[in-house]
Amino acid sequence: MKTRLLLAGVAGLAMLQSLSAAYAQSGQVTLAAYDGIFQTEYMATVIAGFQEAYPDIEVNYYPMANSAATLGTLRAQKSAPQVDVVIFDVSVAKAATDEGLLAELDRETVTNLNDLYDTAFTEGVNAAAVTFDNLVLLYNTKAIAEAPTSWEALWDPAYDGRVVIPAAPDIQGIAMTIIANQLAGGTDYTDGLDAGVEKMGELAPHVQTWEPTPDPYQPIMNAQADIGIGWNARGQIFSDQSNGSMGVVIPTEGSVFQINAIGTVAGSANEEAAKIFMNYALSPEAQAAFTERMFYAPTNEKAQPAPEALERTAATPERMETMLDINWLEVAQFREALTERWRREVIALSR
Repeated sequence: MKTRLLLAGVAGLAMLQSLSAAYAQSGQVTLAAYDGIFQTEYMATVIAGFQEAYPDIEVNYYPMANSAATLGTLRAQKSAPQVDVVIFDVSVAKAATDEGLLAELDRETVTNLNDLYDTAFTEGVNAAAVTFDNLVLLYNTKAIAEAPTSWEALWDPAYDGRVVIPAAPDIQGIAMTIIANQLAGGTDYTDGLDAGVEKMGELAPHVQTWEPTPDPYQPIMNAQADIGIGWNARGQIFSDQSNGSMGVVIPTEGSVFQINAIGTVAGSANEEAAKIFMNYALSPEAQAAFTERMFYAPTNEKAQPAPEALERTAATPERMETMLDINWLEVAQFREALTERWRREVIALSR
């Protein structure tokens, strides 16, 4: 009798576990991530692949204008989250972690976390890198016949009044200041950016606008500007869409990575399904597919995107050696002070 009861109990537990697993692989997940071209390409690759692998989990894409907007949404929904998974900038992910808005990383369920590069993790952040992007030079191929190879091209007098750069506090302006600091012989960025700020001040009179509209890519593609800076992933996509009227260059001096992190929301009503989605997003196949589609560098060491796609990222062995090591959480500590210096010592020198 006891044996039969024990076997019945074991069978019942197994059934519950099976039902639990089946439930986790059904339902829905709401993902909050960037709008625009990121949304278009992410849905066409990662989400389409996930829906094929998990047809019973519906993914709702909640487009966000930027990382700050995503953080605001999480704050507003803290008591009753409507979002299950988020993709946003790692520095914003740190703020979300500090405020208890993100669940802790679960390596037992999200097993692909174990195959990510070490740089995919930031201490004190309950999210992991889902994409690596990097700053690039953008140029109009009709105005500049030969592709520039150095960041110094921005200071070329030939492009006076034809330069577009998003100003600090935009992360592109901050990243460019760190690069300029290296160009000017400055020491580690954590020791100060005096040389970088001074060099950006020298560039200021040549800049057409510090607020490219709607972004830095359009003015260059439309021949309203000759040269500027932007992010590699969007630059590569827009270059293709413009039939090559805009060129994209990762200069020989190297660049800096920008990290988009993915995490699950604390208190999510769809916790298990959210983890399944996060695990897929970090899988080698999803990472390779998105690299091939939008030229973000993969964060999973096992990802094997096509060589021609990888060549259009900063993830080649040669380029990786030149990349500047930046801790964006350290940068966040002096971002406001640097922005104030930009107002006084860079933008103020514009014509």
